[in-house]
Amino acid sequence: MTDEFTRMFKTMVEQGQDMVRAFNPGLESLQVKGFETLFPTMPKDMMELWFGKTFNREGLDARTRLLVTIAALTVLGAQAEPQLRLTIRHALEAGATQREIAEVIWQMSLFGGLPAMTRALETAQGVFAETGETSE
Repeated sequence: MTDEFTRMFKTMVEQGQDMVRAFNPGLESLQVKGFETLFPTMPKDMMELWFGKTFNREGLDARTRLLVTIAALTVLGAQAEPQLRLTIRHALEAGATQREIAEVIWQMSLFGGLPAMTRALETAQGVFAETGETSE
């Protein structure tokens, strides 16, 4: 990264922080843990409409897209935990099994490392317990 790019990026971050303070000072101390409980799981039909073959007839179905998203969020690690929890709930609703979700997370240990995989598996187990899904 060049010094010019670093300065530009730093300026963008500072401007974003200033904007947040101006719009809503309370957001500075916002805790995102549990934020996903504000958003209920979408019905399977709606997920298929938004993420599946409705707009991408030759593409991936919603279940597959959500499994791919779980993979990406696993690699991102703890910074993506709220998004991972929500995506796991959506994937279950779209027909993914607990085993499939666990396999996707396990596969990502090669790319995100063991700590990211362990954290994601713990998150998944929590979601499975909350949703009352039975293991396959």
